[in-house]
Amino acid sequence: MTILVLGGAGYIGTHTCVELVQAGYDVVVFDNLSNSYPEALDRVEAITRKKIKLIEADVRDKKALEQAFEQHDFSAVIHFAGLKAVGESVSDPLKYYDNNFNATVNLCEVMQKFDCKNLIFSSSATVYGDAKDMPIKETAPLSATNPYGRSKLMIEDLIRDLYVSDSTWKAVILRYFNPVGAHESGLIGEVPTGIPNNLMPYISQVAGGTLECLSVYGNDYDTVDGTGVRDYIHVVDLAKGHVKALSYLLNNKGVVSINLGTGIGYSVLEMIKAFEKVTGNNIPYKIVARRPGDVAACYADASQAKEKLNWDAQLELDRMCEDTWRWQINNPNGYKK
Repeated sequence: MTILVLGGAGYIGTHTCVELVQAGYDVVVFDNLSNSYPEALDRVEAITRKKIKLIEADVRDKKALEQAFEQHDFSAVIHFAGLKAVGESVSDPLKYYDNNFNATVNLCEVMQKFDCKNLIFSSSATVYGDAKDMPIKETAPLSATNPYGRSKLMIEDLIRDLYVSDSTWKAVILRYFNPVGAHESGLIGEVPTGIPNNLMPYISQVAGGTLECLSVYGNDYDTVDGTGVRDYIHVVDLAKGHVKALSYLLNNKGVVSINLGTGIGYSVLEMIKAFEKVTGNNIPYKIVARRPGDVAACYADASQAKEKLNWDAQLELDRMCEDTWRWQINNPNGYKK
């Protein structure tokens, strides 16, 4: 059974490819490598001892997508491809609507043409906007506080509308909370470009000396210590959630939205302390202004993932920090030699 993994050379994509191959699936990766590296797939091959086919192309390139579908009999598509920086989406919304929403319209047209209507979509907890009730259930009101989140919500709406128009479509929409960590081998992990947008690689680069000081965006939120609270989930747990979602998708009809998180919220300062504990290194930080579009707190009710997918997060905060640190010290320059 062959699975098309869009954005499969990226952070979550590579970890999911490992889990898919180890679960017995064949994988074809489709990635434009704009924010990822072909070396990452070499590392996936080293872990799995299986060749991974890479098609280097953009999801907005319909001809390239059609060629991929002509060459392979895909059973399902896992869609990771897209841009994900909240701040950048506020400053350049057109880029996000094009790369995220327009690309998905393109994908669905090609999937429909080739009668491959099984889709797992990489959504985000940002579709809950500034949620009032914690933990967040899938039934919570949907909104968005930034163009990145709106692009994800628009794609969710597109998928639901497709199903209304044609009930042969099947989809699992996975709403991630905050993926962190790396594969225990230390071979694959997160490689942000420039100053990291996500907290954990920022902390690890400061701990490793690549960056001098961590910027903490705001300390006046209504939280335990004034800093933002998030639900951090180990990327390997997240990847295993996709394998469970694929099994569910192939055996159930309709469209379902499911949170993938731990259900535990940690503040930025709590994350800094946890990383200092694991590494023994001091993490210097400074408080700076809030980022546009950020919310005070966001953590999941993940009970539906347990009920429908038979999945729950297994790896706790210390392990997230340990695996992140191993990746950082083994790969201070990411995939560059």
